[in-house]
Amino acid sequence: MLGWAVTFFIVAIIAAALGFGGIAGASAGIAQILFYIFLLLFVVAMVARALRGKPPV
Repeated sequence: MLGWAVTFFIVAIIAAALGFGGIAGASAGIAQILFYIFLLLFVVAMVARALRGKPPV
């Protein structure tokens, strides 16, 4: 999922450089949403791992 966020971020940068404001905004928004979902899932996985008694890596 982090890979998708990075991909949409790169698309947003290229679109912004070429002057496509709508596409750049949409891609940046999608990248931001995917990044926050990834971050949330990462934190949940780390908490679940800690609750099972394994130290965080």
